Amino acid sequence: MHLLVVDAHPGARPLPAHSHKAELRLAELLDGNGAIGPDGVEKLVAVVKDALQAAEDKGVEDLLPFATSAVREASNADDVLARVKAETGVELQVLSGAEEARLTFLAVRRWFGWSAGKLLVLDIGGGSLEIAYGIDEQPDAAVSLPLGAGRLTAGWLPGDPPSADDIRALRRHVRAEIARTVGEFSRFGAPDHVVATSKTFKQLARIAGAARSADGLYVQRELKRGSLESWVPRLGAMTTAQRSALPGVSEGRSGQLVAGALVAEAAMDLFGVENLEVCPWALREGVILRRLDHMGSA
Repeated sequence: MHLLVVDAHPGARPLPAHSHKAELRLAELLDGNGAIGPDGVEKLVAVVKDALQAAEDKGVEDLLPFATSAVREASNADDVLARVKAETGVELQVLSGAEEARLTFLAVRRWFGWSAGKLLVLDIGGGSLEIAYGIDEQPDAAVSLPLGAGRLTAGWLPGDPPSADDIRALRRHVRAEIARTVGEFSRFGAPDHVVATSKTFKQLARIAGAARSADGLYVQRELKRGSLESWVPRLGAMTTAQRSALPGVSEGRSGQLVAGALVAEAAMDLFGVENLEVCPWALREGVILRRLDHMGSA
């Protein structure tokens, strides 16, 4: 769960003023029936309450609460949303996978501008992978696949470190899922610029040699496929603790980095991407930008 507080008004870029995070990993807490269990619901309610208090403390005037794939695809999603609203007063807007992809694309387009030309945007979340392509602010194609790093780790990689057989099986699954979508995008031609967002890509770029987050938003950060391919087997052989000691890898995310790396590698390979740039803006900024657009036209 991430509360991002920004100073924003129509026509201006949203300036981050405060960030409040809590590890939930709901995609890893689904039971055998695809439902978020009681412990997961309790954690969700608690972090929403904490976020509300943080928002109040920072003088937030307008709250844009939303949920993504982990809640969207839970078999008890309606009950979970009703519980959150009853106990916190917050009505979470559940974004569809296509909306996630479109809003992330909007954020990337605004960050790079029109000079970036045709964009291919990749985003790996905890529950899903979003892919979008286009030349305008709305993508020509946008899909969401159930290939999030948290979901795949929970369902496919039980060991620490995971076994070689489990990694191979997950690699086959990921590549088969992504391969089904490639034709939908290839008919538009080659992109001029390939961009990735999300913590997974940022961490992979960092361990492959990209600049630290402390160096600022405006430092260009890239991830080369060759570097990623050399890191995938190394990450798979490491324990969670060993991965968390790598530069830029948080303890909370280290457990799902192998699955995320397999998805990133497959996407870059199947879409023929040799090099991509990491964008600091993603879904949250897309949600904010859309709200500012509506305010500006009101």
